[in-house]
Amino acid sequence: MTLSPTDLLCFALHSTSRAMQRAYAPLLDPYGLTYPQYLVLLALWDAGDQTVGQIARTLLLDFNTLTPLLKRIETHGLVQRSRRSSDERQVNVSLTERGRALEAELRHVPDCIAQRSAMDQPALKALRDQILRLRDALDQPG
Repeated sequence: MTLSPTDLLCFALHSTSRAMQRAYAPLLDPYGLTYPQYLVLLALWDAGDQTVGQIARTLLLDFNTLTPLLKRIETHGLVQRSRRSSDERQVNVSLTERGRALEAELRHVPDCIAQRSAMDQPALKALRDQILRLRDALDQPG
């Protein structure tokens, strides 16, 4: 029996991830944001000022992926990066006034995505929880 990509869970997750990012695009494009940049802002809105390392751990991103994202967001005037005086090796990321104000403007985004999903909130939460359990299981050493 030959397997098709569409038979595999990995392809379902991959294609759904791409569809999710496409669904976010028209909501974020007017603000000049990409989906990964939006995730960085969400992390900062949630927890306030953080080091690059803290954001990387929260979003499960490598420094090499996160640093260019932060530079672009900083260019848009939404965040400010600065070296910590207590440890020059650590870079602190904080929201600017414009970055903080954007939170209210983008508050509708999760509801728009939920509506697009055609699923109710309990079903979405259950699906998210299942996906997170799968991710955590796959992250365990072999």
